[in-house]
Amino acid sequence: MSKSRQQKKTNRWNDKQNRDQYVKKARESGYRGRAIYKLEQIDRKYRLINRGSLIVDLGSAPGSWSQYVSSIVSSSNQIVSVDLLEMETIKNVHFIQGDFTDLEVVEKILTSLDNHQLDLVLSDMAPNISGIRSTDQARAWELQEMISVFCDRALKKGGTLLTKLFEGEASVSTRKLFKQQFKELQMIKPDASRSESKEIFLLARGFKLD
Repeated sequence: MSKSRQQKKTNRWNDKQNRDQYVKKARESGYRGRAIYKLEQIDRKYRLINRGSLIVDLGSAPGSWSQYVSSIVSSSNQIVSVDLLEMETIKNVHFIQGDFTDLEVVEKILTSLDNHQLDLVLSDMAPNISGIRSTDQARAWELQEMISVFCDRALKKGGTLLTKLFEGEASVSTRKLFKQQFKELQMIKPDASRSESKEIFLLARGFKLD
C-alpha cells in the first residue's frame, strides 16, 4: 500500500474515532477505551459481576474491561488481568504479563487468587488478522479452543464465560464447543459494538465439570 493510500486510511479511521460517541464518552470519563461500554451494557442486562466475584480478564490491555470490573468488586485479590502486552496499573487489579495458554501463567493466575477457582472468565481478545478468510477463521477457532482449555483448568462449577467472537465458521464451531461445557449459551451484540462490525459476544453460563 502506498504512503498516500495508507495516510488516507489512517485519516478515515481517525475521523471515525473522533465522531464515535463511545470514544468521546470514554475519553471524558477517563477510561482506556470504548470497549468498557460493551461490558457495561452486557453486565447491566445479564448481571455477570458482583462484589464477591473472582474474575480473570484475558487479553486485558489496555485495561478498560478491568477498569469496569475493579469499580464493582470489593477487594484487591479478586481480579487477575492477563496480556502479552504491558498494561498500566489499575486499582484492585493484579496484572500478569504473559500467555494465558502457558501452564506457568495459569498457575500464577490461580496462586494470585489463593487457588480458588474463578466465577467469571472474560475475554475481549481477537486473533491477529491476516486478511485471508480461511487463515483468520482458523486462528479465531484456535483462540476459542485455548479459552475452553483454560476454563477446564480455572473455572468453577456453575461459572460463567463471556468471550468475543466474529461471525463466521469459527463462531459456529465455537458455539458447539462451549455447548458441551456450559448449560446455557446466549449470543449478544451490545449497542456499543459498531453496527458494521462482525463481532458478537458469547455468554456461556453454568459451567459443567466432568
